[in-house]
Amino acid sequence: MFDFINGKMNFVSPEYVVLENNGIGYLIHTPNPFIYSEKLGKETLIYTYYYVREDVIALYGFSSREEKALFTNLLNVSGIGPKGALAILASGQPEQVVQAIENEDESFLIKFPGVGKKTARQMILDLKGKLHKLVPDLFPNLFSQDQILHTSQSDTTDELEEAILALKALGYAEKEIKKVVPELKKQELSTDQYIRLALQKLLK
Repeated sequence: MFDFINGKMNFVSPEYVVLENNGIGYLIHTPNPFIYSEKLGKETLIYTYYYVREDVIALYGFSSREEKALFTNLLNVSGIGPKGALAILASGQPEQVVQAIENEDESFLIKFPGVGKKTARQMILDLKGKLHKLVPDLFPNLFSQDQILHTSQSDTTDELEEAILALKALGYAEKEIKKVVPELKKQELSTDQYIRLALQKLLK
């Protein structure tokens, strides 16, 4: 229904962004909303997927058509819903996800929240050999340097708290998050950087 929406970035939260177009604010769930923080008040284009079920109507947004395509492929896997697909994309390492599927690496796939052995096996059965078109130059701008916000030491605590909220929104358990928090506290980073670093450690 909606291929993309181009409008002014109005609001960014741990779970979604609000994009304003012609006086209408579109609530859009994205893999990592904080990559849009520097876009607040600016014109932004987001590729969208209109999700409709009996009890849910929602918009999901992505920074590229390739990212959107991977999301829709993941939704075709039994046991993976929109929230699970977003958590997988939020890792910032989609190439590794594709590689894990092609190599039948279940041990990597089960590190994502909500993905057990049965779902990992289903991902491999359903998607192996079907994602090769997404691999070349996949998401070259995801978490690129021009999307990273630099913050002062005084903002570090608030940024880390926002990152923790985002990780919870993606489905990670508090117990898992607590394991990586000590490492995160050692560095002065932006919210987006904290999320990226935390996801890298959670996937190891």
